[in-house]
Amino acid sequence: MKKLLLMLVLLASPLMAKDTGLIFVSLERGNQVVVLNPDLSLNTRIDTSRRPRDMHFNAAHDKLYVACGDDDSIDVIDVATLKVVDNIPTGPSPEMFTFSPDEKQIYVSNEEDSVMEIIDIASKTVTARVPTGAEPEGVINAIGGKTAFVTSEVADMVHVVDIATARVTKNIVVGTRPRRFVVTPDGTELWVSDELSSEVHIINLATLAVSQVLTFLPPGFRPEDVTPVGMTITKDGSKVIITLGRSNHVVFVDTKSRAVLGYTLVGSRAWDVDLSRDEKTAYVANGLSDDITVVDVASMKAVQSLPVGRTPHSIRVDD
Repeated sequence: MKKLLLMLVLLASPLMAKDTGLIFVSLERGNQVVVLNPDLSLNTRIDTSRRPRDMHFNAAHDKLYVACGDDDSIDVIDVATLKVVDNIPTGPSPEMFTFSPDEKQIYVSNEEDSVMEIIDIASKTVTARVPTGAEPEGVINAIGGKTAFVTSEVADMVHVVDIATARVTKNIVVGTRPRRFVVTPDGTELWVSDELSSEVHIINLATLAVSQVLTFLPPGFRPEDVTPVGMTITKDGSKVIITLGRSNHVVFVDTKSRAVLGYTLVGSRAWDVDLSRDEKTAYVANGLSDDITVVDVASMKAVQSLPVGRTPHSIRVDD
């Protein structure tokens, strides 16, 4: 019986890679992904291809994919071993990406090529290249996975891409230098951060039209210092947390009323944010102070800052 139990434990051990609570931070100028334990102690540093930026777990959370802009690849990290085990070639300067619903494809923005690539993961081949405006960045799936949305930083547009035909079917004008997205859990709204116009545009996904524009201004700052970039949303869709870049704050927004619930002072150039599974803690990557800030969500207060390395870009929690 003891031998049988031991065998079952060993067979089950790879599954323990899921929900580790580990915190992963990509260092754009450090060419590493830093891994922190749930208690914020350093676990390890993973050397990656050059200029790691956007990161996403697969649904099983046994792999973490990392877009590496200067080596034109997406590195694949095994969560159990914390090692790079594969890479997927891309076009020039991949920045942001997302998976197809079945995780057989990756949609990736190529900043220097002004296209959204559709890449077959198994064969590592590009199956389509969708022209966009200059400097595409944010990429997200919505509308049942049949549609992708891509921001163009230079064109000040959100491109609506039909995945079946790999064509742009609509261009939506938003604010200046649009960057990232979140979709509300009910699938009705797409929020777009506009870095240089200090705005967030909200797109109605039924009509594909802008329904509202939000602006933010932490006390003591000028509008031009408020540069929204990274966003995350609670599982119930009640709150959105938005990083405000040069103003060194994040803002908590009530999704339904659009009211500002509070501003939190964090590090320099707040750039990305993610939540713990219980949503009691938010982790903020600060690109210019080379650290992360830990924020208590209930009180909207920063409780700790932790140096991580050169130019944190994205932060993901394995929860």
